[in-house]
Parts: sequence; structure tokens; C-alpha cells
Amino acid sequence: MPGDSPAIEMRPIGVVVGGRDEAVDDRWGSVEATIELDGKVLGPDATAGLGDFSHIEVVFVFDRVAVDEVTRGARRPRGRADWPEVGILAQRAKSRPNRVGVTLCELVAVDGLALRVRGLDAIDGTPVLDVKPYMSDFGPRGPVREPAWVSELMRDYW
Repeated sequence: MPGDSPAIEMRPIGVVVGGRDEAVDDRWGSVEATIELDGKVLGPDATAGLGDFSHIEVVFVFDRVAVDEVTRGARRPRGRADWPEVGILAQRAKSRPNRVGVTLCELVAVDGLALRVRGLDAIDGTPVLDVKPYMSDFGPRGPVREPAWVSELMRDYW
């Protein structure tokens, strides 16, 4: 590997509790769940100040995607013939090579190591790798460009 860096070791810092128990494609906007952070991995003050933010970015693992379901090349989003075939890195599908998901969601409440969230498109039992506060200055700088099929795909997502 380039740079001969040490092996990367990641382990979940928490788990999604509640919300949906199935990965359904649409209507995630009103779904509420709790991220229960692991007190063996994080100190009790790990969330200090987090409640001052309205939104967080959650990094999680699509742990129920089987290895034989992983896409390494191109496919049509949601299998739709009327949308273009695009590479897995040009979409946000769960069948990614490392099965890593990232979602920007509303932070409803912080209670110690329990984070109540709305709009997290991860299901009950999903391992959480990281949580970061959303800061608008980390958002896009300048216009955002995306293909037309994305708006159609996202029409009912939230």
C-alpha cells in the first residue's frame, strides 16, 4: 500500500437503537432513533457541547449487506432502466465496497451517551463508527452540481 501506513483498525463507538428495522428506500425524514454510544469506547463527557448543534453527521456500517451483494463497478440506481448506469462511487447505495454510510441528520436531544436523532437512514442495530457535528462552514463552497436523476431518486427519500 502507498506510504506503508499501519493497518487501519476501526470498531464501532455505538449502535442505532429503534427507528426502522428494515432498510426501506424512502420516507426517512420523520424517522427517529437513538444512537447509544459505548461507554467502554468513549468517556462519559464525549458528548459535552454536542447538544449545541442542530445536526450531526453519522458514519455507520451497512452491516447487513452480504459480501456477494457488494458492487465494485457500475449499476443503475435502484435498478431503474430509465436512469443511467453509474459507478458505485457516483451514488450513495448501501452495497458499497466497504459498506460505509454517512448521513447528515437532525440532533433532537443529547442525554449522556444517548443521542436522539431524526432522519438517520440506518436501521435498528446498525453499528456507528463516528459522529461529527455539522458545521455549515464545512458545507459546499460554491454551486453544487448533480445529475437530474438524483433529484428524482431523492423526491420521496426524506
